[in-house]
Amino acid sequence: MTKNAEVARVLKEIGLFLEFEGKEPFKVKAYQRAVRSISALGEDVANLADRDDLTSIPGVGKGIAEVIKSYLTTGNVGVLDELRTRVPIKIMELDAIPGVGIKTIKLVYEKLGVTDLESLEKAANEDKLSKLPGLGLKTQDQIIEGIQVARSGLSRTLLADALSIATDIETQLRKLHEINQLVFAGSIRRRRETIGDIDILVEATDPKQVMSTFVTLRDVSSVSAHGETKSSVRLSSGIQVDLRVLPKDGFGAGLQYFTGNVDHNVKLRAIAQKKGLRLNEYGLFRGEDKIAGTDESGIYKTLGLDFIPPELREDKGEIEAAQNGQLPHLIELKDIRGDLHSHTDQSDGKNTIEEMLDAAQMKGYEYYCVSDHTQSLTIANGMDESRLLQRIEEIDTLNASGRWKMKILKGAEVDILSEGSLDIKDEVLSQLDLVTVSIHSRMKDNKKTMTERVCHALESKYVHILGHPTGRLLLKRSEFEIDLDAVFESAKQNNVVMELNAHPQRLDLNAGNLRAATRMGLKIAINTDAHWTTELDHMQFGVYQARRGWLTKNDVINTYPLKKMMSTIKK
Repeated sequence: MTKNAEVARVLKEIGLFLEFEGKEPFKVKAYQRAVRSISALGEDVANLADRDDLTSIPGVGKGIAEVIKSYLTTGNVGVLDELRTRVPIKIMELDAIPGVGIKTIKLVYEKLGVTDLESLEKAANEDKLSKLPGLGLKTQDQIIEGIQVARSGLSRTLLADALSIATDIETQLRKLHEINQLVFAGSIRRRRETIGDIDILVEATDPKQVMSTFVTLRDVSSVSAHGETKSSVRLSSGIQVDLRVLPKDGFGAGLQYFTGNVDHNVKLRAIAQKKGLRLNEYGLFRGEDKIAGTDESGIYKTLGLDFIPPELREDKGEIEAAQNGQLPHLIELKDIRGDLHSHTDQSDGKNTIEEMLDAAQMKGYEYYCVSDHTQSLTIANGMDESRLLQRIEEIDTLNASGRWKMKILKGAEVDILSEGSLDIKDEVLSQLDLVTVSIHSRMKDNKKTMTERVCHALESKYVHILGHPTGRLLLKRSEFEIDLDAVFESAKQNNVVMELNAHPQRLDLNAGNLRAATRMGLKIAINTDAHWTTELDHMQFGVYQARRGWLTKNDVINTYPLKKMMSTIKK
């Protein structure tokens, strides 16, 4: 596991305290930039520290580099300890509340003595927040709702982070010759958007040795259980990891049992009972005789079902589909032919267009769309019509150069304004190959206003894709209020594709909404929304989400050859 997430958290906390104390804005911004850079770093920050190369990271100067070194070598940072002493509040906890910024945190601390989620919730429930200047009843209600979002997020980990942690553990355990099989189970195998804990199953010749190694792995901060068949540890990141050793002849049964959610497993056991069988984590039995259990496929086959992919095992109709031979052939990462939404340093990306194209070509893509932000998003250095026209000419030149075998598509992520109009003129939009429209402002509009706003934008004859349709940020910001049924109907009438934004913090649309969209006949584009070359790797998380939404290769336009993809989005 890389140290990037840990280091980013430390730097973020320092930056928040500095902002709270009203320190120089440039210093606060430096920490904020360093957090963004390290969070998206494609290499372990510890490796850069070992090479004494931390200052090569954008935003990391000598001062911040020393902070990082201190944390990596001692686990402590003097300046952070001092800040926590001067301002005795759980600032990261409070900052995790959607819509609550440093100004509000400082206000409730100074006026009400609020120091954490619990004391803030108490003040809100006692109607004390509404009486503070600049807040009011509406803001108080939003904070109460946001506290629940923050509280649920404190015990959850993004899938991408959990997989990074799990992969590191796997790498360490694979060194043991005693392990014959090792598989992740639970929600991480089902590729849930966020993970509560990590379940690992192994089959081994020496369980005792495996468990002894497991509880002493690096990053283990505490051991809550240590046995020969099951052990549980908590890592320094806060996530719990459970390891179980299963017998070879029951490994498949255990894997099935510990992968499906409760509802899926209950229904399977009911099917077994109707057949006069007994199913549990040890195997499938007829009386005392075990008739299946070595592998998962044997369990499903014996019960009269097609094999159900792990991502679908949540009792959402997959068992009935498996009984009737109607399970979809789910999309795979290898099916993706291109990425239709990404950014460069011409807006808020970190890499040049050439660097992004080189990285995309390494993926073997047939086509790739450059879609920087447009002018209304000033915080992202959005492009106006003049700059966008220059970009169009630039891409024509790049295509003609022959340096890249793939087709470079001219695109933009265009802002949907308050009344549903777009912030780029039609005569410029008409010159683009692909137009993605997105909401980046006024996310608290009511449901009716937001729905009408988006539907109006989709009526433009130059719009091809609706980007991150619900605006959510997992563990940080809830979906905005919108009638997706109405949006889907408008998209269908106007031949607009729904985006599945593959960024690990978005994964927007969710699995249920993806199924609803495809049932209405809509097509999906799985896009990374990459702002760095390394973020092109996020495509895998989009595919995981697509599989959870029962998507096939045919549902996703960027699995199509270029000619078919372009004809599909044609107005």
